[in-house]
Amino acid sequence: MGRLLGIIRKEFIHLRRDALALTLALFVPVVMLFIFGYAINTDVKHIPTAVWDQSGDVETAKLLEAFSNSQYFDLKYRARSFAEISGFLDRGKAKVGIVIPPDFAQRLANRQAPAIQVVVDASDPMVATSAVNSANALGQARSLEILIENVGRSSIRATPPLDVRVRAWYNPDLESAIFIVPGLIGALLMQTTITVMAAAIVRERERGTLEALVVSPIRRWELILGKILPNLLVAYGQMTLALVVAYYIFHVPIRGSLLLLYLLSLLFMTGTLGIGIFISTMSRTIPQAMQLSFLAVLPSIYLSGLLFPIEGMPEPAQWLSAVIPLTYYLRIVRGIILKGVGIDYLWGQVIPLLIFGAVIFTLSVLRFRKSLD
Repeated sequence: MGRLLGIIRKEFIHLRRDALALTLALFVPVVMLFIFGYAINTDVKHIPTAVWDQSGDVETAKLLEAFSNSQYFDLKYRARSFAEISGFLDRGKAKVGIVIPPDFAQRLANRQAPAIQVVVDASDPMVATSAVNSANALGQARSLEILIENVGRSSIRATPPLDVRVRAWYNPDLESAIFIVPGLIGALLMQTTITVMAAAIVRERERGTLEALVVSPIRRWELILGKILPNLLVAYGQMTLALVVAYYIFHVPIRGSLLLLYLLSLLFMTGTLGIGIFISTMSRTIPQAMQLSFLAVLPSIYLSGLLFPIEGMPEPAQWLSAVIPLTYYLRIVRGIILKGVGIDYLWGQVIPLLIFGAVIFTLSVLRFRKSLD
């Protein structure tokens, strides 16, 4: 019993000396449970919506008010043409486009059932399903209101007074694989560049070979670049294999430029490599590096829109997703692969990645050089 108590006492001493590992072990699960339990919500509301109202009368105002009051549609953009509607969806600013014909009120008065077109970005099946179901339900509800308003004024109609036509773009069959598989490319790149980079540097420190490299004729930038390039090649290899599997096994259409995707992936990996270098400066052991990498990767996977739509998250979680680089890279990947858009439509995602990558990579390299000193 005395020997057992001695071993237990020794382990507690190790835990007390490794304050970082103890803190991570105790508080990380609590933080994760709080974030995920609070943020994950599959009931998608406030979907950003663009409207092209060619009629502009009282009847269309009532219809749009019904869409807005449902809380499922957030009428954020007013378009002046169908091309603008398409542009909002291509850029990802809007997930739904509503097109109202110019003769809406006239056809309604003539009992001719005006057609309202609702275009849905179906690259995210969860958002698309919510939008499609809500649009159809609102069309039926508004039709019922019109019928009730006209009771006694005319004969009973055989058809609904409104014809809501919903069209799903980019993923008309609402297949989840077409949405998830491209996003996994971003998750793979992030996991590889962060965890492998952090572990590679910490492993050198644990073995005592990092100090030997520092005092060797190798320059600091050569040491950093020599650590980065192999990880980049591995990440690009993973990305290539993932694209092959996505195309041939899961039948994910690749509609855009692969060259553009590879170039913008380098921009994304600049930031994630910086995170890996930063973690390596905070860690002294491999377990510490793995725990910190887990802390960086897991929230990004759940809060970036990879698995759950950002539109369904509470506002604080949406603010947090806005500082996660994977959020912007996923929009780039899905925009190029599923929508076939070019760089003109992606600047809103490229600029945040550029800023984040430049800042975090520079700070991480400076901190790494200081830790070597």
